[in-house]
Amino acid sequence: MKLSMIRSACGSLRIHPARPGSRVSGLSRRCPPVGPANSRLILRAASATSSGGTNPKLAVNFGKQSRKDDGFECDSSLSKVVQSTKEATAALQRRNSTVQPLLAIIQAGEDDSFLEISNKIAGRVGLNITQICLAKECSEDDIIEEVLKLNEDPRVHGVHLHLPPASLTSRVLNTLKPEKDVDGLSDLNMGRLVRGDLSKGFVPPRASAVLDLLEKHDVPLEGKTVLLVGGEGPFGVALQCLIERSGLVALKSRWSSKSLQSQVMQADAVVLLGAENMDFPPTWVRPGTAVIRCEPTLETDEHNIEMSSKSGLGYLTAAYRTQNVVRSCGRWLQEQQYQPWHLRSLKLQPLTPVPSDIAISRAQTPKPVDQLAAEIGLLPEELEAYGRSKAKVRLSLLDRLHKQPDGKYVLVAGITPTPLGEGKSTVTIGLVQALTAHLKLNSFACLRQPSQGPTFGVKGGAAGGGYAQVIPMEEFNLHLTGDIHAITAANNLVAAAIDARMLHEATQSDKGLFSRLVPSVNGVRRFSPIQICRLRRLGINKVDPASLTPQEVGAFVRLDLDPSKITWQRVVDTNDRFLRKITVGQASTEKGQIRETGFDIAVASEIMAILALADSLEDMRSRLARMVVGTSRSGQPVTAEDLGVSGALAVLMKDAIKPTLMQTLEGTPVFVHAGPFANIAHGNSSVLADKLALKLVGRDGFVVTEAGFGADIGMEKFFNIKCRASGLRPNVVVLVATVRALKMHGGGPNVSAGAPLPREYIVEDLGLVAGGCRSNLWKQIQIAHLFGVPVVVALNVFKTDTQAEIELVCQIAKECGASDAVPCHHWAQGGRGSLELAQAVNEAASKPGNFQFLYNIEMPIVEKIRTIAQKVYGADDIELSPEATAKIDYYNQQGYGTLPICMAKTHLSLSHMPDKKGVPTGFVLPIRDVRASIGAGFIFPLVGAMSTMPGLPTRPCFYDIDLDPVTEEITGLF
Repeated sequence: MKLSMIRSACGSLRIHPARPGSRVSGLSRRCPPVGPANSRLILRAASATSSGGTNPKLAVNFGKQSRKDDGFECDSSLSKVVQSTKEATAALQRRNSTVQPLLAIIQAGEDDSFLEISNKIAGRVGLNITQICLAKECSEDDIIEEVLKLNEDPRVHGVHLHLPPASLTSRVLNTLKPEKDVDGLSDLNMGRLVRGDLSKGFVPPRASAVLDLLEKHDVPLEGKTVLLVGGEGPFGVALQCLIERSGLVALKSRWSSKSLQSQVMQADAVVLLGAENMDFPPTWVRPGTAVIRCEPTLETDEHNIEMSSKSGLGYLTAAYRTQNVVRSCGRWLQEQQYQPWHLRSLKLQPLTPVPSDIAISRAQTPKPVDQLAAEIGLLPEELEAYGRSKAKVRLSLLDRLHKQPDGKYVLVAGITPTPLGEGKSTVTIGLVQALTAHLKLNSFACLRQPSQGPTFGVKGGAAGGGYAQVIPMEEFNLHLTGDIHAITAANNLVAAAIDARMLHEATQSDKGLFSRLVPSVNGVRRFSPIQICRLRRLGINKVDPASLTPQEVGAFVRLDLDPSKITWQRVVDTNDRFLRKITVGQASTEKGQIRETGFDIAVASEIMAILALADSLEDMRSRLARMVVGTSRSGQPVTAEDLGVSGALAVLMKDAIKPTLMQTLEGTPVFVHAGPFANIAHGNSSVLADKLALKLVGRDGFVVTEAGFGADIGMEKFFNIKCRASGLRPNVVVLVATVRALKMHGGGPNVSAGAPLPREYIVEDLGLVAGGCRSNLWKQIQIAHLFGVPVVVALNVFKTDTQAEIELVCQIAKECGASDAVPCHHWAQGGRGSLELAQAVNEAASKPGNFQFLYNIEMPIVEKIRTIAQKVYGADDIELSPEATAKIDYYNQQGYGTLPICMAKTHLSLSHMPDKKGVPTGFVLPIRDVRASIGAGFIFPLVGAMSTMPGLPTRPCFYDIDLDPVTEEITGLF
């Protein structure tokens, strides 16, 4: 097959498909007549490579006469190598029919003969070849640029640098990924060869070929001496190593050595390396000595030969190279499979008294994130590092491990909390530290990214606490990888697009709008793809702008948003009560387009909910397009796609959709992703983080994810919203309780953030504890049982809790239906303090579950709301405001009636009244308003006076936060 060559200064690419069964054309071997008994018999064969990248000519000399043919039997070795490589290729393709081993050749200048040899061998084994031809005078940077591209190309399994010796610099060789260095010349692969570790490295193909020649010599060479003359490069090192491993003695000498003659005369075999113009007299060689001369030229013969003929060493070298390529392909294919974990846990040395959270975090040195990733089976190409301690994980992992069974799925929820929080994040982290660092079970924590609002407001950070934290906690609590900033930018782009569109529609004619929305470029008007989608929504099946009628133009250009029915608000990730209601458009340039609107906190944005519920980039793009931002004056919903902004939103969110990998204090893995509040949103980390983690932990591993606030809010939404979106089913619920919260529900005085705890909470009071257990704890256990999931109660122990109180809580919890109830001391002891919890969870998760949803998705919206109010909150009924009723009727008309429900309700009580603790009864739940997040995929009723923008207290957390300008250390975070 004649192949045309494409060359340019910057290099060009071509792929040569192999044809199994093709004839091999190349070099024929010619042997001179047999001479006297001690005359030399010459074999000349072309080599496909050299340590310097040139094409040497090998002269193999024998001092012994043979009666038949004293040439080395290269073809016999060649046939064996080719056959074994062919079988290995077939085995790979049986494992994965889409895999095709591919060798990339980078060469400078023209050398068709080398490519011809490579193609013939490749054709026999079923391997493809890609050739990149650089200019003959190409620079080191030109070569490295091509090498870097091939490093990142997953289709390429091996790279051969067919370059002049001067071009094969250390920088070039070590730029090539070791796993693609099929010539084995990089420093790492050479070190592996010297150490005898070839599980990941490669034997240089030409060294293997020369060794084959030596082993075919008529006189057994075992224990004999082989002299290597010249050649100080990696090829000489590799050859010496292989010769010694074969039971021979390898000596090295220089051409300039005064003792060269005596060394040659004493050697049983001589290999001449880099010997272009050097030679020695035949009289130096004693009878029976094999002499292999490497010359830098390549002679070819155009006659075709069959594989069974005596091929040159070049073919044998090429065969060994293809063998390395197939091995590399096999290793790559093996890497794509699930990899067992080899996790190195970090040691903890807990101190008493327990230092501050930030002091504990700084005392531990996190593992480099790429090391952590490798320990849990992530591939380097699946990681996008953000500094040393955190990294984004690419969603391609789901494709790679799609056949891998999921691990066990654990949800951490809680009883109705005090304003101080009861430590669900801390319990989650303590649990995974216990499972992995102590019980040696694979586990992953999946947490939400904290909002800047609580971090600088009342609650503080969300990295856990004490000796159960995510580290570095400063990075976790501040900015992380910028996901919330991306959400803020995307959300506010929509808001800006709404106001701008309303202004332009109010001040321009249909014709003027059309000419600007579909501008003429070089005299031609074209719709953008997103505009064609809008036309389809309008029922206009046209693609030529000139073909639209005036009525169609009017429908296309006018969204005609009703200012009083715009539901989209701007967001900021700060508690700022004065942005709850604002007026926009007051500048004279906005031409009187004044309207009232407001801000939400960023994590309440529908885009945050979409990020948390999407299961792919495509799904996120589709959900963003479906977001309803308002209603037209004719009563039709207006979407982000109608605004033309959905594609831009996907661009802003393309990195945010990837979960962020971090670690706990004991070095176990954590995914941090998404951060919707549970009282004003659905309150769970992302579906994607859970799905990635469930694949990584393996069948017997655990993924522990957390739902915000009490089980009546976060857990209910986890089951009814997140599990519907993900298709995942939990194995067990861990219900977090504290003695102080139970005392509050048992009749204790109110707990206020920032104020000292009343005396009842720091002295033993078994009556209050029992009252809280038999009210709120009992109710939350029953809520979990509504979904058919077993419950393990985790009592988060504080230093003021007495042993009698701890034992009472565990006893009553079991009486109330918990599978188990255990005290947890992770805050003071780390994972070791949660061993009982880990064992209880492991046991509970091994039992078969009977998961069920609380309501049928086909139920009317009102009935779904009523079901949650009565069965979960304990309300007698619901009361809909006229506005809520009208909204529900509208949503039903638009076809949104089958969406699940996301209640926006206070987290401080089972009811809508924050001061009603325990299990309130006899109340009617007021539904003030009902909104729809169509992109996220739920209806959310607003219960009572819920606000989507928190405010700052009198003394916010930011009073204590500061920066040391010398050390750059942050103080005051907790």
